[in-house]
Amino acid sequence: MGIVVVEVCDSNLMSALDLEHLEELYPEIAVLRADCMNLCGLCRLRPYALVNGKRVFGKSTEECVDKIKAAIESELAVFHDN
Repeated sequence: MGIVVVEVCDSNLMSALDLEHLEELYPEIAVLRADCMNLCGLCRLRPYALVNGKRVFGKSTEECVDKIKAAIESELAVFHDN
């Protein structure tokens, strides 16, 4: 398990993407897929994922991936600064 966890709902648009490639870019993370994350209102509205439990969403899947990367880098900065 990574020190940063990216969770994706199987019902969301993000589930169609190969987000596991992020594990190659950031070896300290783990991408987990869930059947349902009980955020149906958000799930229907836009692409999203949880990064260490924090909601990250965008207007498009591309924007969401960019924001996920930024959130990952922010979370990892906390660990690398210590």
